[in-house]
Amino acid sequence: MKTLKRVWLLGLCFMMVCIMTGCGSAENRKKIIRIASPNSTEHPDHTALLAFKDYVESRLGDKYEVEIYPNEILGSSQRAIELVQTGAVEYVVCLSSVLETFDDTYQIFSLPYVFDSMEGFKAVMGNEDLMEPIYESTESAGIRAVTYYNAGVRNIYTSDKPVQTPEDLKGLKIRVQQSAANVEMMNRMGAAGVPMSYGEIYTGMQQGVIDGAENSELVLINMKHGEVTKYYSYTRHQYTPDMLVANAKFLENLSPQEREIFDEAARISTEVELTEWDKQIAEAKEKAEEMGVTFLEVDTQPFRERVQPMVDRILEENPKLQAVYDEIQEIQSSMEGKDE
Repeated sequence: MKTLKRVWLLGLCFMMVCIMTGCGSAENRKKIIRIASPNSTEHPDHTALLAFKDYVESRLGDKYEVEIYPNEILGSSQRAIELVQTGAVEYVVCLSSVLETFDDTYQIFSLPYVFDSMEGFKAVMGNEDLMEPIYESTESAGIRAVTYYNAGVRNIYTSDKPVQTPEDLKGLKIRVQQSAANVEMMNRMGAAGVPMSYGEIYTGMQQGVIDGAENSELVLINMKHGEVTKYYSYTRHQYTPDMLVANAKFLENLSPQEREIFDEAARISTEVELTEWDKQIAEAKEKAEEMGVTFLEVDTQPFRERVQPMVDRILEENPKLQAVYDEIQEIQSSMEGKDE
């Protein structure tokens, strides 16, 4: 019954895509390229997708038309990925953690303190020698990532008590994403990790069910968490990427010239997204300060030491992950002293 229901839902989504795009019409000779996104039209990822669309259509507009579906119009990220697997949708934007189901190498991006800085994050994510094998790892499932976007640095923010050391987290309940690894991470950092849905954070903090949460500065404005937050502490425990994921057969069936254009569109979209992300973060921080939020710089080393045993255990359990982790650290180490 579950399988039948899943097939029925996928079929319904495909029919909806066809109705919305007019696919099958004899009058429409252009191939429609559909991109599903969980984010709003104000999000940096959407600005990136518009750049992707503009680049493709400016060079292949006689053959292709790109249509963007934001706000989970085509379903959740997991459902949208299933549509990409079937070929009903060509691209989807999703968190890297969603891809862990298809290849556990993607788990590397969920580990705390893998990255030392935003510069290190960008250097690693932009390293083709490292990233191409990871992107290719899901091709057996019919999908592959083509580029990354910045989904932000996750930091702890609280409704009442400032957090500057692990000891400050003692007795606090901090919302985390719903996974055992994230709960363990927060517990090791010093708080009680509380898995809770994203939409419940505001009322949870307002009513004292939780004492805080962890995310980028954007949520202070976009989700109005700044209204119930007094302190935002730069623990910088996770640097998280979004991925632009494509149907593998669609890419394979492109001509070499077309493939180069679509790949270049992906690279350009990342450049646009990174710039737009930095701009929106600066604006969000300024607005949050006007709302009364105090931003605190903290020494991250004590937090890193707390979670390192967890990281070591996960790496030991997965030798493949260890090799990627070592390469990431090598890339970051090679950057040291370059600007001196």
